[in-house]
Amino acid sequence: MGKFNRYLITAALPYANGPVHIGHLAGCYLPADIYVRYLRAKKADVKFVCGSDEHGVPITIKAMKENVTPQDIVDKYHKIISDSFAAMGISFDIFARTSDPIHHQTASDFFLKMYNDGLFEEKETEQYFDPEKKVFLADRYIIGTCPKCGNDKAYGDQCERCGSSLSPDELINPHSALSDAVPIKKTTKHWYMPLQNYEPWLKEWLLEGHKEWKNNVYGQCKSWLDNGLQSRAMTRDSNWGIKVPLPDADGKVLYVWFDAPIGYISATKELTPDWADYWCKDDTKLVHFIGKDNIVFHCIIFPAMLKAHGNFVFPENVPANEFLNIEGEKVSTSRNWAVWINDYIQDFPDQQDILRYVLCSTAPETKDNDFTWKDFQDRNNNELVAIFGNFINRTMVLMHKLCGGKVPRLHEEFVEAADKDLVKEFTLSKEKIESSLENYRFREALAEVIDLARKGNQYLQKNEPWKLASAMERIKAGTADPLYTEKDLLMLQGKIDNCLYVCLQLTANLAIFINPFLPFTARKICHMVKVVDRMLEWENAGSDTLLKVGYTLRAPELLFKKVEDDQVKAQVEKLHAGLKKSAAEAAAAAPAPVAEEKAAAPAKPEIQFDDFAKLDLRVGTILSAEKVEKADKLLKLLIDIGTEQRTVVSGIAMHFKPEDIIGKQVTLVANLAPRKMRGIESQGMILMAEDNGKLIFVNPAEAVQPGSGVS
Repeated sequence: MGKFNRYLITAALPYANGPVHIGHLAGCYLPADIYVRYLRAKKADVKFVCGSDEHGVPITIKAMKENVTPQDIVDKYHKIISDSFAAMGISFDIFARTSDPIHHQTASDFFLKMYNDGLFEEKETEQYFDPEKKVFLADRYIIGTCPKCGNDKAYGDQCERCGSSLSPDELINPHSALSDAVPIKKTTKHWYMPLQNYEPWLKEWLLEGHKEWKNNVYGQCKSWLDNGLQSRAMTRDSNWGIKVPLPDADGKVLYVWFDAPIGYISATKELTPDWADYWCKDDTKLVHFIGKDNIVFHCIIFPAMLKAHGNFVFPENVPANEFLNIEGEKVSTSRNWAVWINDYIQDFPDQQDILRYVLCSTAPETKDNDFTWKDFQDRNNNELVAIFGNFINRTMVLMHKLCGGKVPRLHEEFVEAADKDLVKEFTLSKEKIESSLENYRFREALAEVIDLARKGNQYLQKNEPWKLASAMERIKAGTADPLYTEKDLLMLQGKIDNCLYVCLQLTANLAIFINPFLPFTARKICHMVKVVDRMLEWENAGSDTLLKVGYTLRAPELLFKKVEDDQVKAQVEKLHAGLKKSAAEAAAAAPAPVAEEKAAAPAKPEIQFDDFAKLDLRVGTILSAEKVEKADKLLKLLIDIGTEQRTVVSGIAMHFKPEDIIGKQVTLVANLAPRKMRGIESQGMILMAEDNGKLIFVNPAEAVQPGSGVS
C-alpha cells in the first residue's frame, strides 16, 4: 500500500434535483466503490464519503417548476438518490447532506478563516436584478430569445437548442423567469478568490508533480493554467444556500462550488471524531472520483482553497471518467433520455450485478462510450452467464455428482502439468488485477477476472471429469477394456478429484477477485461454498487451499439468468416513450400562440437604415462540414465566400448531417467579430429560418457566385 497509512475516497456530490442515472453510476460512483471495496479487502484504513449537493440554482429552478420549496425538493431527491445507491451496492461509509447544520458550520468556518486571513477581494459589479421580485438573478433565471437560432426559451448562460454559450446581454427580449419582468442592472458586492495568486503553486504541484494523472484530467488542467487563472466570485445573491457569515452580507450565500467540495470535509466530520487524521495528515491518500465536467473544480479550485486555508492534504489522484451515452445519444435529463437507477432496480430486481458488470466493462475511462440495451444483453448472456456463471455452476454440479457434495482431496501422485498451470494462474491473475486496480484501470481488471474464469472452463473441458467417471462405471460394470485394473480405478478417481479440487479452489479465488466489482455475486458464491465473508480478504487470493478437504458444500444455484429479447425491446421502448412524454409535457407547458402571426419569431427593436447598412451579408458555399469534438450540437463549417474561405462554428448539428450540407449555399454575416467556440475561432454567422422547430438555410432562390452580396 506504499507510503500511505489511510485512505480518504470521495465521489462527486450529486445534485438533489432529480434521480441518478447510469451515466452518473458509470462516471464516478461505481469506479469509486470498486476501488474502496478493493482497499477494504486489503484491510486498509479507508473512509468512503459522499452526500447530496443541496444548494445552487438547479435546486431552486426545480422548486420553482414544481411550485414547492427548495427544502421539499432536496428532501425528496436525497432519499431517492440514497436508496438507489444502497440498492446498487455503492458502499459509502456516509452519504451526508450539504443542508445539514454540520456542513453549514464547516463551510462558514472555512470561509471566515480565508476572509480573516485577507485572502478574498471585495468587488462591486453590476448584475441583473428583477425589479418586481426585488432579487438578483442568476443567469439561469433570465430567459429570452437566442441570437444564434431564435429559440425563445434560451437561458442567460446557454441555449439548450443550439448549444451556444450565452450571456444575459446577448439574449433578445430578456425577461425574469420569476416574474416575467424585464431585468435591470444593479450594483452588488461579492467576495472573489484571486486564483491567479495560486498559479505558480498549482503548476508546480499539479503539472510537475502529477504527470501520472489520466490524460483527460492533466490536459484539461494544463489548458486552464496555460490560459491563466482569474479571480472568481465565491459568493452569490440568493436566499437559498449557506449564508455568507459577514455582517454586511444580507441576501448573499456561498457559491455552490465553494461550499460543495467542503461537503467532503463536513461528511467526514459527521462520520468520525478522527476526521482530521484523514484530512490533515500527510500519510493520507486522498482520491476524488468525478466525471469530466467537474475536473477544474476538483483539480484547480478546491486544491487552491485547501492551500489558501492551510493544514489540509491535497488529492493524490483525480481519476475522472468521460461521459456515457445511451443508444448513441447524449444523456439528457431534460428530455428524459436516461436509464434511471431506481427504474432499473424495479425492472431487474436482484440483478444489480448485471448492471455493475456492464457499466464497468464499458466504462468511459479514456473516452466517451455508449450504453445500449443490446450490448447489456450480450455481455450478460455471453460473458456473465456463458463464462463466469457457467464455470462455477459446472464445478458445483460436478462436485455434487462425482464427489458426493464434498471438497475432494488432491492426489499428489496424479497431479499433472495442466493442474499446476491453472493453480499458477491464481497468483498471476492476482498480480494483474491488483496492478490494474491500483492504477484505476477497472475495465482491464474486470476483464482479467473473466479471463481467469474462461481458463477454468477450458481446463474443465480438457480434463472432462464426466468422461473419466463414465469410464469408471464401465470398469465397475465389467464392460470396460479388460486391460483396466483396480489401480486404473484409483487413477481415474484421483484425476476426477484433482480436477474438481482445482476448480473449487478457483471458484473461491473468483469470489475474491469478483467481489469489488460484483459484491452480490461474491456473497452468493460464499453461501454456496459455506464460507464466511472473511474469505474475501485480499490476502487469501492466489491460495489453492481456501476450501477444506471433506467440507460439505451447498447445492448449486445459478448466479445469473439470461436477459431475453422481449426485455431488451421493452427497455428500448421505455426510453423512447420517456422521450415522447417529455416532449409532450414541454409542448403543453409552452404558451399557445394567441394569433396566427404570433408563431413568427418575436419582433426586434426598430432600427434605422444606417444600422442595417452596417451588415455585410454575403452568399457562401459550404465546402466541408464536420462535428466539433465533444460538442454534440456544433458543426465546424468551411465556407467559400469568393475572396476567401471562412471557418464558421454553427449550432446546427442536431438538424443536419455534415455530409448532407456540403455544397449548400448559405447567407453569411461576414463582418461579425470573430468568436472562439470550443477553441475554434468562428469567423461569421450563417442565417437560418425556423419553421416549427425545423431549421432552414436562408439562401438565394437560385445559385449565385460565392461572395455575392445580399442587400
